[in-house]
Amino acid sequence: MCPARLRVGIIAPPWVPVPPPSYGGTELVLDVLARGLVRAGHEVVLFTTGDATCDVPRQWLFERCDPDRMGASVLELRHVAAAYHALRHCDLVHDHTLAGLFVSELYPQTPVVTTNHGPFNEDLVDIYRQIVGRIPIIGISRHQASTAPPEVPVAAVIHHGLDLDRYPYGPDGGDYLLALGRMNHDKGIDRAIDIARRAGMPLLIAAKMREPAEQRYFAEVIEPHLDDRIRYVGEVGHADKIRLLQGARALLNPIRWPEPFGLVMIEALACGTPVVTTNHGAAPEIVTHGETGLLSDDDAELVGAVLAVGELSRAACRARAEREFSAERMVTDHVAFFQMVVATRGRRVRIPATATASSAPPPALTPAAATVAPPARSHFPVPVRAALTPAASTSAGPAALVAAPRRLA
Repeated sequence: MCPARLRVGIIAPPWVPVPPPSYGGTELVLDVLARGLVRAGHEVVLFTTGDATCDVPRQWLFERCDPDRMGASVLELRHVAAAYHALRHCDLVHDHTLAGLFVSELYPQTPVVTTNHGPFNEDLVDIYRQIVGRIPIIGISRHQASTAPPEVPVAAVIHHGLDLDRYPYGPDGGDYLLALGRMNHDKGIDRAIDIARRAGMPLLIAAKMREPAEQRYFAEVIEPHLDDRIRYVGEVGHADKIRLLQGARALLNPIRWPEPFGLVMIEALACGTPVVTTNHGAAPEIVTHGETGLLSDDDAELVGAVLAVGELSRAACRARAEREFSAERMVTDHVAFFQMVVATRGRRVRIPATATASSAPPPALTPAAATVAPPARSHFPVPVRAALTPAASTSAGPAALVAAPRRLA
């Protein structure tokens, strides 16, 4: 039996606070999901860093995130080892790290699911092969799931959702185009400049530019083309992002890579702003061509698109966000999937190879040769250190986890 009210542990990466102060798509989604699960009546413990402000019970090992050491294996291993020990009494752990997928073998009685927020590239596929049959994988778009090899089945596809109350509708728009995201070639910022110039329209660029490669791309490719009509306004926080989206004629998003999702596109739709983008990745799942935006891989057609996009209904863009990309829909999809995994704990089940649409219920699992429950024998020969024990005693039981935010002793 699966309890109607779940105790869910969520493990965030240790690199960016939840929610992020500016750029950070994964952390923004985790904030929405954690708060949404609580609103839906479930218990949540978010394992994050001490500078997180997500309004749910939280625990942490590190007082502050360390984006400058993003990807450092020692930091991530310490973070996830502490997380699994702290969350071991939860009904289910939703892990958004990579190192945690292996540390989880120390806790074979705790069901675990993971979400892949990136592409199914060679590096990630090598990792996910090791957990097949033990940890179900959630994809974030049908396109992303379709790129996973047959030996790495995706158990369900759940599109991201937003807390739409934080994205007020802007019915009027303005006369400028907006490019929003990261400062790099794949995001097509240089392409957006060329399209805007050819269309004779002003362009505002709001993009993260912290890493050396991003700074080089800006200095060598973007900065020489800036003037009073093509402007870089920096990396913006939430309030400024909303203001820019509400005032834009369109979000110009000419990406060059198969982006697994594209959170900025649903943020634009939520504000009533149509999206002009390419057919790469998940974009066709998010943008309805001719209704909430225009899609093309041809730059000449994209020039025509930004000139014609003003004819689209901004109300239709908002309606699409409310119908398909709300926090409530995302939470409902996750809860249904979590309950299925908890209900089948310890039973031998097949993880379906065909991903489901986010608007459909998660797939039913059927008997087969794989198992969701982790094996009893750990690949890690040493236990988590006693110093990682939470402040509350283990005899307090699972409810003790759902308490005020605290640092691990």
